[in-house]
Amino acid sequence: MSNKQDTAMAALDRLAGTWEVSGEATGQVTYSWLAGGHFLKQEVDIRQAGQHIVGIEIIGRERLFGAEEPSKDIKSRFYGSQGETLDYVYEIDGDTLTIWGGEKGSPAYYRAVFSSDGDTLSGDWIWPGGGYHAEQRRIR
Repeated sequence: MSNKQDTAMAALDRLAGTWEVSGEATGQVTYSWLAGGHFLKQEVDIRQAGQHIVGIEIIGRERLFGAEEPSKDIKSRFYGSQGETLDYVYEIDGDTLTIWGGEKGSPAYYRAVFSSDGDTLSGDWIWPGGGYHAEQRRIR
């Protein structure tokens, strides 16, 4: 469970659980909290554009060596089976989740909306010259 003192991180609790991904990407992703509730882990096993993408992502506020306070933005790093390391910034506003590629405000991002029951997340990955639509449905 999330750290209740950090309301922005606590809002990401909506992602906890396993989701079936469909659309132009297919497969499964699972989100779970690490002990202490400061970091959310995503395990990814999807296929998109002919590629099998397997990896983990750790989502939370950075608190670098020697830092007294965590980062303002909720950041993440994805580690993939092909050796890729991808950085993102997470933002949630009401029912809208935005995942920025690299830094907040990037031209590469994912924007999706939760259904009223919270069991569907529907949106688009967008980047210069491309993108795709994806749906996620919570598996209960």
